[in-house]
Amino acid sequence: MKKVECIIRPQRLEEVKAALTELGVVGMTVQDVRGCGKQKGVTAMYRGMEYTMTLLPKVKIDLVLRDDQVEEVVETLLQVARTGELGDGKIFITNLEDVIRIRTGERGDAAV
Repeated sequence: MKKVECIIRPQRLEEVKAALTELGVVGMTVQDVRGCGKQKGVTAMYRGMEYTMTLLPKVKIDLVLRDDQVEEVVETLLQVARTGELGDGKIFITNLEDVIRIRTGERGDAAV
């Protein structure tokens, strides 16, 4: 099993969610986060004063997947979340030792 963490632009969330649902991925955790990377932030005007936002709003999606689902999900994330501009985000993939469904006690792939 793998854990896929994806940080994307907030405006891409609904399209990503729809594409993942089409693949049969229904379990996900979504968080509003802030971050910075190569994008470095944006400069804006507010009441006549210029200011720079260095921590930009992003959305983090956590998915727990069977090994055979990972590549298809990653390809879908790349296609749907990409705008081609700085700040599109990142995907992190890590191995999971075990998953346990609290309600039933099921473990491993059965719990996903």
